[in-house]
This record gives sequence, C-alpha cells and structure tokens, in this order.
Amino acid sequence: MNNLAFAIAKTILNGFERHIYLFSEITQSAKQRFEQCLWSDVQKAAKDRTDFYDLRVKETLNTIKQDFFIQTLDNLLWQDVKTSYVDLLNNHPQPELAESFYNSVFCHIFERKYYHNTYIFVESTVSRLDDNAPPKIFTRYQPAEKGLYQTITDIISSHQLDIPYINLKRDINTLIKAFRQQTHINSHQLEQLQFEMLDFIFYRNKGAYIIGRVLSPEGETPFIVSILHQKFNNKKSGLSIDAIITKSERMAVVFGFARAYFFVDCQHPHALVEFLQGLIPHKTKADLYSAIGFHKQGKTQFYRDFLHHLDNSNDQFELAAGIKGMVMSVFTLPSYPYVFKIIKDKFSPSKNMSKADVKGKYRLVKLHDRVGRMADTMEYSEVAFPKNRFSQALLDELMNVAPSIIRVEQDLLIIQHLYIERRMVPLNLYLAQANEDEVNKAMYGYGEAIKQLIAANIFPGDMLLKNFGVTRHGRVIFYDYDEITYMNEVNFRVKPEAITEEQIYAAEPWYAVAAGDMFPEELATFALANQRYRQAFLLHHANLLEASYWQQCQKDVANGIYSDVFPYPHHLRFCNIQ
Repeated sequence: MNNLAFAIAKTILNGFERHIYLFSEITQSAKQRFEQCLWSDVQKAAKDRTDFYDLRVKETLNTIKQDFFIQTLDNLLWQDVKTSYVDLLNNHPQPELAESFYNSVFCHIFERKYYHNTYIFVESTVSRLDDNAPPKIFTRYQPAEKGLYQTITDIISSHQLDIPYINLKRDINTLIKAFRQQTHINSHQLEQLQFEMLDFIFYRNKGAYIIGRVLSPEGETPFIVSILHQKFNNKKSGLSIDAIITKSERMAVVFGFARAYFFVDCQHPHALVEFLQGLIPHKTKADLYSAIGFHKQGKTQFYRDFLHHLDNSNDQFELAAGIKGMVMSVFTLPSYPYVFKIIKDKFSPSKNMSKADVKGKYRLVKLHDRVGRMADTMEYSEVAFPKNRFSQALLDELMNVAPSIIRVEQDLLIIQHLYIERRMVPLNLYLAQANEDEVNKAMYGYGEAIKQLIAANIFPGDMLLKNFGVTRHGRVIFYDYDEITYMNEVNFRVKPEAITEEQIYAAEPWYAVAAGDMFPEELATFALANQRYRQAFLLHHANLLEASYWQQCQKDVANGIYSDVFPYPHHLRFCNIQ
C-alpha cells in the first residue's frame, strides 16, 4: 500500500468523521430544544448546521496543504488515494456521505478537467451496502396482539420525551378515530395490520414527528404523528398530538423542497432514505437526503441523477417559461423538472445591487426557515453541460447576459456558477389559464405565502405574481430572492393622500421616499392590477394592503413571537376533530 496515499485518504476521512460527530451532536440536541421550547435556538441551530459541511471541508483542505504540500495532481498518487479511501469505507455506516466529502475536498484542490471517476466518486461504490444485512432503524408492532389502542400507546411511549402529554388518552382516541377515517380500516382488518415505526423522532421548527408505515394487504401507507407543545392552565405547557398523516401526497408536502431540513438522529442515512422513498416514491433520493439535513449529499445525488437523465434523453435546453428576470437568466430541460439559474453580468438600472449581493440573498434563504414558501436551491460551480443540447439561440442568449461565467471547452459548455431549483409554473402564467375556483385558491395561496414569509422574518421585496410559482400540489412558492430582506430593515408606511391637482397628477411621488420605505397599499396597484385576481385576493388578504398589519408583524418578529406554520392541511389538526 502507498503510505502517502493512505495518509491523505485517512486525513480526508478524519475531516469527514469530525463533520459527522459535530452534525450528530447538534442534531441530538434538537430533543432538548423542542422540550424546552427554545424556538430561537432552533432557528440558530438550523443555520449553524447548514454551514458545518463547508467548514469541515475548509479545515481538511488546510490540513492537506500544510501536511502534504499538494500543489499539482499526481495521477498515480491520487488514484491510490481513492483506492485507499474505498478500503477505509468498507464497514463505514455513512459511506455515501464520506464519498461526497472526498469529492468536495478533491474538487477544491484540482481543476475541473480532473472531475471524473478515475479520481472522484462520480459513480458511487455504495451499492456494496446491498450485500450487507440492513441496519435496524425501525420497530415492528402487531395490533393483533395488543389491540390498536395499546399499539398506538406503545408507539408514542417508545419515544421517551421528558415532557408529559396534557391528555394522552384523549389524543390517542382521537388519533385512532382519524386513522380509521383516513384509511377506512375496519375492526376485522386490524389483525392483518403491521406498524413499522422508525426508532427516532424527526424535529423541525416547533414540531416533532413520529414517522413510520402501516403494512396491510392493500400495501404500504405512511403513518406520521405530529406532536406539538401546548399551554394549559395558562401556566404550564405539555405535549399534544396535533395530527396524523396517512397519505403519500401529504407526506410529500411534509418533506417538501420549500421547507427547512429535519433534525433526525439516524446513523444510517442510506437505510433511512430507502425507507422514506418507499412511502413517497416520487421523491428522489436527492430530495430526501436534503430533507433529513444532508443537503450536500442531496447535491451529489442530484448531479448523478442529472447525468443519468442526460444520457437517457435527447431534448434541448430552452429558456424557462415566464417573464425574463432583470437579475437572473433561467433555462430548463423540458424532460427534467428543474430550472438552472445564472446571475447576469449586468442588471437592469432599477436593480441597485451587485453579484455578491445576489449571492448573499440566496445564502440567506439557504440558512433561513423557508416555512414551506421559499424554494430550496442547490448551488454548483464549474458545471459541464453537453454543448449540443443547447440551441444556438439559447447559447447566444446566455453568452450575451453572462459571458464572464460561461465558456466552451470542446463539446462542453461550462458554467462557472449556477443555482438549480425545482421547476414550477409561474403564478402569472398559471392564473392566465385558471378557472374561477383555481384563481381563488391560487390567490389565497399567494397571500398565505406572503403572510407566512413575513411571520418568519422575511420581507419578500418584489411581490409581483411572476416571482411566485405553483407546485404540482397547488402550493404557491416564492422563488425570486434578489430583493428579500429581514423585516426590521423595512419601514412600512401609509401612503400620503394626494390633495392638490398637482399631487394627484404627479408623474413621480410628490412625497419623500427613503430607502427601505414600503407602502403596502401599492401591492394592489402593481401586483393586483387584474381586477379578477384582486377580488379573489381581497376575500382573504385585504389586511396585506394595510401598513398597520405589516407593522404588527414587524413587532411580533422583534419580540420573538414565532407563528405556527403547519406542513399539513388545517382540517387534519385534532383541534378540528375533537
């Protein structure tokens, strides 16, 4: 064995092990934050954990540069480094994550031309896990042995939270009632049921989730129990079961791409992702790795999937549907449900910002609680696309708006920096084709998206309909981030009333407007000029046109008041069933 290669491989693995140790430590402490209602700490921990990976990569890079004086690529040495690394991962519980960490370190040291499977893990070696006995990550329960009530009691009690339930007996009876209503299971079918429940709780924001599956002759269905804190006797707080989810489509929303990442203490993420994908099969492994906090592994998995799709498709990239952006240029592949966003070299005159400012906004969104209303993004560098999949018109467009970050190398188009997001139908285009009921639902969702963003301390900035999208679930999601800011950076004002003719017919504002001033009533003028859309909006969200509403939200945020945002329909909550 090459001793130098082994030493480098071990150094990289040591960096990864430190990452996993710190990641697990902050993840395990989610239980304490939930039990003690430390909601500000929850937000801080989510931000901190998102940065852990990049910090450990930087530490490992520094160690390699200091200890091994690596400057240029030695072909044989780095092939041996990869071989040694594979050997070190033989019995590792997170080999797929360790491979991605290796890739990150290597790609920070060497040029893009070396990014192929000889030196990095373009293709994973994790298939060898299929030959091993699966790790134990769930417990099986048989209602036929103890009855449904005792089975549910055992499931809830197995997760030893240190806070008592306010009325667990009532909650379990309500849960059983809701379970029967959602699944149409009758008493005679109970003997055929099995519950397979994951051995750890999923924590996110102000909620905790017990997750598993129900096996019946009809197949597998999700079994998700949502747990919240509630006040009682106006003094003490206790736990209560808030909802049960048994539909795959609703589970998909819980694990949606517009939500914060879960804190879940599972040491076998490969097995966990396999379990979850069995319940929501249209969610990719990339989606699920990201959802459980391993967003860098989500990026790795996504890129592998994307390369596979390119090899098995032949359609051409094209500009994404919708109005062209003033800051970003967006293109897509019709056969693939994502968009690719690049920052233009020059912005429209009305956009007083730099490229660094735009990157800062996207980073803010990555670190912030997205409350189900902001699309998660994957940020990539030095991405190679097959040039022949781009029309000359699209090539000309991209080269025209962002020549500093695009180059051609033989048959490849290389983009130095881009963001990738889930593709949605722009809200303005959706509304143009919508019937009355669809317009009403979409405008309700548009207002809810704005309200949930401001409650989470995000001022969206540009709230034109074109900056929102509609998902396949019909949810309205915000995706234009170049003008977002925190609520305390905005001055919400009532628009002065014009009195004189000179004021009434003035082409420009006749009153002083400072940087950061925002007049909520102008939302009706600029975003809701269409009378049909405006009427649907005003049915539910007229208060968004009042400065007093925004000012109160601003005060709530400043006082640390965090509104509840539930990742499931309001009618599923037990407070509506009991």
